[in-house]
Amino acid sequence: MKKAVVLLSGGMDSTTVLAMARSQGYVCYALSVNYGQRHHAELAAAKHAAHALGAQQHKLVDIDLTGFGGSSLTDPNIAVAQQPTEGIPMTYVPARNTIMLALALAWAEVLQSQDIFIGVNAVDYSGYPDCRPDYIEAFERMANLATKAAIEGSALKVHAPLLNFSKAEIIRHGHALGVDFTSTVSCYQADELGRACGVCDACRLRRAGFDAAGVDDTTVYAS
Repeated sequence: MKKAVVLLSGGMDSTTVLAMARSQGYVCYALSVNYGQRHHAELAAAKHAAHALGAQQHKLVDIDLTGFGGSSLTDPNIAVAQQPTEGIPMTYVPARNTIMLALALAWAEVLQSQDIFIGVNAVDYSGYPDCRPDYIEAFERMANLATKAAIEGSALKVHAPLLNFSKAEIIRHGHALGVDFTSTVSCYQADELGRACGVCDACRLRRAGFDAAGVDDTTVYAS
C-alpha cells in the first residue's frame, strides 16, 4: 500500500489533510514538530487526531526554534496581535515550513514513501510566504534533486490539497470526512487545555470559516 508522511500540527487544516490522505488510500505516518510554539496544546490535539484518524504511526520531533525567536509564536516577549495586521504578521515563524518539510522528507525517504502531505493554504491565510504554490513547487524540485531515492528513480510528490481552498471549503471537506474539529487547536495562544482566545488571526479565520460553511462551531473558548 502507498505510504505518506503527513505533517500534522493539530490544527483544523492539517487534521483535514490527514483525513483526506487516508481517504485516498494512503497508509499515513503523521509527523508533528515541537518547535517551542506558544500554543503547545496543539501537540496534544495532533496526538488525538493521529489516533482518531488511524495513522499508522505518529512521530513527534523536537526542534527548538526559541533560540532564534523572531516570531510571536517562539518569543514570549513578542505579543500575539489582537487585531488584523498589514503584511506578513509576527506569527510568521522564520523557515518553519521549510524545516518541517525537510524533516518529513527525511522520514519519507527512510519509509520509502514518495508522498508528503502538508496543510498549507493560500486563500484564507495570514500572509505567510511559505504557504504559496510557488514555494511548494520549489521545495518539491529541491527534494527531487537532494535525495538518494529520487536520484535512483523514486520521485517525491509534495501534496498540498488545501492550497486553493477557502476556510469554509476546508471545514466542509473535513466535516464530510468525519473530522472532529472540536479536538483541533488553531489558536495562536491557546491555553494549556487547548481553549482558544477568540481574538487572534487564527481564531478569526476559524470562526469566519464555520460561519461561511454553515457548520456549527464547537470551538472551546477560554472566555
